[in-house]
Amino acid sequence: MSPSPILSISSLASPWRGADPFLFMAHHLDLYPQGDGALAPVASLAGRQMGSDFANKDGWNMYHGERVPGFPAHPHRGFETITVVTQGYVDHADSLGGKARYGMGDVQWLTAGGGIMHSEMFPLLDANGPNTLNLAQIWLNLPAASKMSAPNFSMFWNEDIPVVDEPGEVQVKVIAGAYGDATPLAPPPDSWAARPEADVAVWLVGIPAGASWSLPAGAAGLSRSLHLLVGDAVEIEGTSLPARHTAQLRSEATLSITNRGEGDVQVLLLQGRPIGEPVATYGPFVMNTPQQIQQAFADFQRTRFGDWPFPDGAPTHGDAAERFAVYPGGEESRPGDAARAGA
Repeated sequence: MSPSPILSISSLASPWRGADPFLFMAHHLDLYPQGDGALAPVASLAGRQMGSDFANKDGWNMYHGERVPGFPAHPHRGFETITVVTQGYVDHADSLGGKARYGMGDVQWLTAGGGIMHSEMFPLLDANGPNTLNLAQIWLNLPAASKMSAPNFSMFWNEDIPVVDEPGEVQVKVIAGAYGDATPLAPPPDSWAARPEADVAVWLVGIPAGASWSLPAGAAGLSRSLHLLVGDAVEIEGTSLPARHTAQLRSEATLSITNRGEGDVQVLLLQGRPIGEPVATYGPFVMNTPQQIQQAFADFQRTRFGDWPFPDGAPTHGDAAERFAVYPGGEESRPGDAARAGA
């Protein structure tokens, strides 16, 4: 009997701890109410643990935000974040002077490298209706040779990300890693994903009710996982993957993913060759040794990873539903512009 193509199934209710080269993934699905005209919720905040609100009261969280939900300024070193936003908006700001508002299908790829401090706030722009946020943030490790690389962020605007139409009205959004004839936008230059031999793939797949998608076989020995972000369940070769669950898969298998429910589903495929180096982590820092973690804390206390050029630690960018990026140095980007690798 051949081995099962599914190695394990686990919940996404808490952050997913990945397999090398992936470190972690947080899936935020927040059913925010209408905004108050100043980007905050029109709702009482009573009963919430303000400053650390993760209880999902009424179907949404303030996280570390005090007025606008989100994650005020915090540091990173030694890895990358890939933030996929299918609904809602994110206001980015960083210690190098960069800022952005993105969402509604956009992806931000941030290389923390030697160190950056950034904030991620969730502005509630609609004052007349709900402000649902559906966001997946992937932490992709950097190899030792790139851990102290220059930090930067790239915007992959929704309009520029290739989408492949498959039978049954299945759509595959190709964020990283070639899929068929579709060539993805270039990842940041110091990323593990920039190395062809790393076989990194990030595909967001929409599967209508009653349709199936054939996940092509990859090379043997890769880390490969499938995450159900939207929908009640899918079947992987007859095995059910429930809502907000993830399956670790054998990378060399071709698999049929079927939506037998009544609504559309959305799955996220992550794949990559393991980096195969020691990993030392503490909070927002990911290095190779405990001594390097200690050095990261010392460096952050000494430099703050740059000057924070904003009036507070949780900046937002106005009340217009306009997506934009301003990179360190002042260069601007908006939807329709070519993706920019490097800051």
